[in-house]
Amino acid sequence: MTGLLVGCLLLVGAGAAKVARPGDTARALRRSPGLVRGGAAVEVAVGVGAATVGGPVLIGAVAASYAAFAAFVIVALARGWSLASCGCFGEPDSPPTVLHVLIDTTLGAVAVAALDDRAPLRAAWARPGWGAAMILVSVVTAGLAYLALARLPRLREVSG
Repeated sequence: MTGLLVGCLLLVGAGAAKVARPGDTARALRRSPGLVRGGAAVEVAVGVGAATVGGPVLIGAVAASYAAFAAFVIVALARGWSLASCGCFGEPDSPPTVLHVLIDTTLGAVAVAALDDRAPLRAAWARPGWGAAMILVSVVTAGLAYLALARLPRLREVSG
């Protein structure tokens, strides 16, 4: 359940960032900023819906989102696309890396494993002590995943 909430938090954060700043993602995908904003709004809705309502359709949409993200990065890496940024978080964050693929496939697999689970935030509400700990661990883990996706590759560039 914690892993699913991590995936939902990253979807909401990344989607909200792309709604506000679609430019880098639009360039990476070679699509219009309006189309990126629309897709990002869906990303936010899927993340919020899976975290609060749950159910196989919304949780399956989380899994499908991460599968699509992983597929895009795999294609970009395989074809040697020179992307300065994947635009994941709506800013010039980092180029796509194998780490992106690993995190995306892990979060997608976690969502598949959670298809029969309750919505994480509903479960947290039902058991407040456990729920508070689960939310805290999820927020910290999502923050670490963000740093690994958006900041770690830049640190490697600077130090390398």
